[in-house]
Amino acid sequence: MCFALDVPGVEEARRLVELLAPHVGLFKVGLELFVKEGPSLLSSIHGWGAERIFLDLKFHDIPRTVRRARRSAGHLPVDFLSVHCESLLEGPEGPKTSDQDALPSLLGITILTSLSEEDLRRLGYAGHSSLTDIVLMRAEIAKKAGCAGVVCSGREVEAVRGRFGPDFIILTPGVRPAWSVVSRDDQARILTPYDAIRSGSDFVVLGRPISQAEDPEEAARKVLDEIREGLKDRKP
Repeated sequence: MCFALDVPGVEEARRLVELLAPHVGLFKVGLELFVKEGPSLLSSIHGWGAERIFLDLKFHDIPRTVRRARRSAGHLPVDFLSVHCESLLEGPEGPKTSDQDALPSLLGITILTSLSEEDLRRLGYAGHSSLTDIVLMRAEIAKKAGCAGVVCSGREVEAVRGRFGPDFIILTPGVRPAWSVVSRDDQARILTPYDAIRSGSDFVVLGRPISQAEDPEEAARKVLDEIREGLKDRKP
């Protein structure tokens, strides 16, 4: 389970990390918290008990700038970075060096889970490709550029897993347990933790279904139960 630290400040982040660290394998830090608190927060998160960190800044710039930003992130206690696949079109960075081995792994952003088929038509994709086709095309770009995997909604997980095999990491946001109630939900393509894991996802990202629960720790345990069931029933 990946928990999204989509909170406004350090005190709430600390409370949730200390509470949930025994249950969460990966903590996601996004723009809101990182911009307010800065890079030093990441070391604090580890100190509060987090095992691994996904810095989800969704880099979207020319490839040269993204490569330099990744090198800078190599000085931070970060395991994964996100980058929009359009910024990977230049291709692989060349043979790996010992310096590259220390860099955070890249996860390519395919299509944001807040976007629907109708949104894509409004953005000019009408009549060209389905949403799943675009996700697969961008996942191909990420794979060729040396990314460890991609970020995609649960509805595309099975297609991505079928195309790229078991070693390509799939991280799935927009995950909502059937029992959760999220106020002002902004996700368009959602799936339950069970269904996402069963379809082949490696990480499911949850934030508000846990943080807004009356008992966040109990909510996390319930999600882990779904994950275990999904792993047992995973498609071959």
